[in-house]
Amino acid sequence: MPRAGLTAGRLVAAAADLADEAGYENVTLSALARRFNVKDASLYTHVRGLGDLRTRMALLAGGEMIDRIATAVEGRTGKDALAAFAGAYRDYALTHPGRYAATQIRLDEATVTDSPALRRTAEVTYGLLRAYGLEEPDLTDAVRLLRSSFHGYCALESAGAFGAPRDLEASWDRMIDALHLTLLNWPRRAAP
Repeated sequence: MPRAGLTAGRLVAAAADLADEAGYENVTLSALARRFNVKDASLYTHVRGLGDLRTRMALLAGGEMIDRIATAVEGRTGKDALAAFAGAYRDYALTHPGRYAATQIRLDEATVTDSPALRRTAEVTYGLLRAYGLEEPDLTDAVRLLRSSFHGYCALESAGAFGAPRDLEASWDRMIDALHLTLLNWPRRAAP
């Protein structure tokens, strides 16, 4: 019989909190069971295992992140929308490092297709890029450029890897300027 008050939702939220506090790699079923003062086996009533828990964390964090991004870009266009998108992305990555790490795992196609949050992520991201006049296959390439730029900057910033005395905000703003110019001048290619 399930322990009173223990649900999959509570477990996933607690796992996300644990990831932010101790690091994504330190989220285990044992650590989570200790939080709830239950035996590890009790968790299997609610999640199928660590892989299932991590997938659920990714979906939770992805939904939280896109909610922030969508709110930030609402009513904005062009460079203003790009800067708002990037700023919300960076804020989430830096303030929720464990949750953010969960968003970086590869999910199977069925999970992606079935997730309203991940579909919304695609809609918001592709909407931003369509405003630059991009269509496939350029959309996919531009999404990859933005994601790798934002992720790389956030990963280096959170690790304290930027050693030059230049202000991080100034460098971030210049990166957004450069990405905006790149998107405006994207070399268009027809789909194969």
